[in-house]
Amino acid sequence: MKAEDHQGEIAPPERLWQSPTWLVGQLSGDAHRLIVDAITAVARTDYAVLAGLEEFGPLSQAALGRRLGIDRSDISVVLDRLQADRHVTRSPDPAHRSRKLVQITPTGRRRLERLDTNVKKAQHTLLKPLTPDQATELTSLLQRLVQHHRGYQHPPAAS
Repeated sequence: MKAEDHQGEIAPPERLWQSPTWLVGQLSGDAHRLIVDAITAVARTDYAVLAGLEEFGPLSQAALGRRLGIDRSDISVVLDRLQADRHVTRSPDPAHRSRKLVQITPTGRRRLERLDTNVKKAQHTLLKPLTPDQATELTSLLQRLVQHHRGYQHPPAAS
């Protein structure tokens, strides 16, 4: 019997099926498709920037880019667009006049809330086959892996 003949489904080779890197790659593609379908590729970056500003408060452009893992030139383009749409403001940093502080605006907060709704729908679709406990455990395991491989620290609990 051919792999694709089993219950009418395509089955990958066992080596791939047992490979975490292959499985994460497959799921990454699905997650990317779901989020882009929910909020578009451009809005995905906007979402990260607005979420960062909402949580961390005003930051310099460079610090914001570092925290989000966004290249300096890319963060500048994103902030230019968000500023043009009145989602963020940039003002001189009183401590370092040559540096600009970026801050989310009320319009940016409303945009973030709308994006949040669609992101949550995409997350729900991705994790639908799992129980709530399994989804929590998967998220925890992924956080540990990202922390290890990327060096990210777990953010402090929201107050």
